[in-house]
Amino acid sequence: MGPVEIICGILLVLASLVIIVIVLVQDTKDQGGLTSAIGGGSNDSFFGRNGSRTKDAKLNRFTKIASIVFFVATLVTTIVSQVK
Repeated sequence: MGPVEIICGILLVLASLVIIVIVLVQDTKDQGGLTSAIGGGSNDSFFGRNGSRTKDAKLNRFTKIASIVFFVATLVTTIVSQVK
């Protein structure tokens, strides 16, 4: 096992842990139902209009970044192990 495979393996483990933690921290999205019928589930709030600045938007962005790192590290590890 070469140094590239070791580094990619470490990146895969770290990206996996980051994705797990971020997904667990995110709030669940309501699909509607009785709660939004009674409470008037509207997305036209301050946080709806300023969506890129909210905690959920930042967590979504970090999830995308960690997923891309995971995908690229997986590809690199596979390609490096096939070349040998």
